[in-house]
Amino acid sequence: MIVDAAELLSVCYLDVRAKFDTRILSPGVKYEVAFVVMIKDNAQGWEHLVKLGLLFPNVMQEEREEDLAKNKPRNKWLEIPVGEFVNSSEIEKQAGGMEIYLRGSEGLYWKKGIVIKGVVIRAKN
Repeated sequence: MIVDAAELLSVCYLDVRAKFDTRILSPGVKYEVAFVVMIKDNAQGWEHLVKLGLLFPNVMQEEREEDLAKNKPRNKWLEIPVGEFVNSSEIEKQAGGMEIYLRGSEGLYWKKGIVIKGVVIRAKN
């Protein structure tokens, strides 16, 4: 199976962002959001925590930190949780209403060896 993905070769400042129009989601349903990534054997520079978050204009913001260096399997697809939200009528009114991000800029250390396949948004049971 061929999968389109972006591989980080070498960078000191990482800022990955995606926008998603929440109007296509069911109202009143709780959703979870995660980045799908692979940490390769040659990964370096991930000693500092990365920030993951959800932004909703005029509604709320959720942010968390994750350690990509510690206890993560190598060369396997992983889901790194970003956050959860309930799709409300207030969120639906915001066209393109949700921004999802992954940032790694602490100390501006050079980083490499991560592959980003995409973002998963799914209803949470």
